[in-house]
Amino acid sequence: MPKMKSHSGLSKRVKFSGSGKLLRQRANRRHYAEHKPSTLMRRLEGTTDVAKADVKRFKKMLGK
Repeated sequence: MPKMKSHSGLSKRVKFSGSGKLLRQRANRRHYAEHKPSTLMRRLEGTTDVAKADVKRFKKMLGK
């Protein structure tokens, strides 16, 4: 049986926290920042957990 490859695109976008949760960046922060309100940009800062419905599929794609 061949080895399972991890999904390289997903592995660049998602990382595991120390407790084992999947973390991701929030969307809509990449460009046109001057047109977006600073309240929105502050709200989109930092990382957040991956949705509970996606965790099983993401772990399978990462080979975990």
